[in-house]
Amino acid sequence: MSVIRNTQSISAGEPAKALWMSTIAFTLCFAVWTIFAIIGIRIKQELSLNEAQFGLLVGTPVLTGSLVRILLGIWTSRFGGRLVYTITMLAAAVATFLLSYAHTYTQMLIAGLGVGLAGGSFAVGVAYVSPFFPAEKQGTALGIFGAGNVGAAVTKFAAPFVLIAWGWQAVAQIWAVGLALMAIVFWFTTTDDPAFCLRREGKLASKSLAQEFVPLKNVQVWRFSLYYFFAFGGFVALSLWLPRYLVGVYGFNLEVAGMVAAAYSIPGSIFRAFGGVVSDKKGARSVMYVMFAVAAAATLILSLPAAGSGAAIGITPGIFIVVIFALGFVMSLGKAAVYKHIPAYYPESVGAVGGIVGMMGGLGGFILPIAFGLLKDVTGLWSSCFMLLFAIVVISLIWMHLSVKQLDRQGLSAQAVAAT
Repeated sequence: MSVIRNTQSISAGEPAKALWMSTIAFTLCFAVWTIFAIIGIRIKQELSLNEAQFGLLVGTPVLTGSLVRILLGIWTSRFGGRLVYTITMLAAAVATFLLSYAHTYTQMLIAGLGVGLAGGSFAVGVAYVSPFFPAEKQGTALGIFGAGNVGAAVTKFAAPFVLIAWGWQAVAQIWAVGLALMAIVFWFTTTDDPAFCLRREGKLASKSLAQEFVPLKNVQVWRFSLYYFFAFGGFVALSLWLPRYLVGVYGFNLEVAGMVAAAYSIPGSIFRAFGGVVSDKKGARSVMYVMFAVAAAATLILSLPAAGSGAAIGITPGIFIVVIFALGFVMSLGKAAVYKHIPAYYPESVGAVGGIVGMMGGLGGFILPIAFGLLKDVTGLWSSCFMLLFAIVVISLIWMHLSVKQLDRQGLSAQAVAAT
């Protein structure tokens, strides 16, 4: 049962306001989190960085933004999402602004650690938004919030024009000012979430730090983390990897490859909201089954070599783009479905559990591109990245199915299984 049912102090318009302000804030946070995808190219040229140094520069915000999610999620439960969200945005804005004054590689890496805080805002938003809504609407609400991933496309489309006109430093400064202004607007237009209000009033017991971590001992949490490692981490990894893949395999020029990657990012983010609606209506587990089934078929097809490579069966550019977009679509549904599970199973620990699941998803976005590159170097096959994703999908699907069967044997009703 959602915590919102336990308080009458919340007005009718507050849930919608909290949801939409959080979503706009997360969109800007995600735009800042992915800023190195654009300005990093110019920085690489100016500092004459090698590929390893460039990869670390681009990956540092992704890594730190993932690792900090569990801590921010717990802080949200303890101190309230409104305060933690605002401070997180302000801290990330300061780091991003200071980035524009960095001159050495070391200084930029240090600034990148602070920029990464923007990515940690996801865990804050999940723990802040979910208490405003009853269980039957949380999938939709968190799906809408998660659509803020579209901020990555905002940076890919807008930042190049700012960079060309005024330099990469202007991109950092403008993005920082925008995020700081959003933090101020967020603070003055939102209210504390119901769960925090109940704890502050003594109507809901506060947990110790040790108690916050208790649910993480449950294997189920790590199963959800694997789902999100694929659904979110795989999606981010493919967004980063697609330009290189299309250039290397099909000979696309960089501009076209970049536009395809940006186009892949937008629907994959927006349809997350649709995934939340479907999860509420049909059950998150049903959505997960569909996601894994389609993803398994898609990654198996994409594991085939490209047309013209000499293989008997090859994937043409047209087929590749259709299948990769289908894969991105079901991944967006899966991202929403995973987070529908969390408040249903762990209503009193959304911050901690949402934080660890989000952290693992973010780590997927950091680890998988590296794995893709290593597999390409070892095997010589560009399609080896999809072989790895296929293996992750199959393992996740088998693990989920066995867990469902175990729940059935323990006596859960068919309705409960379908709903969760």
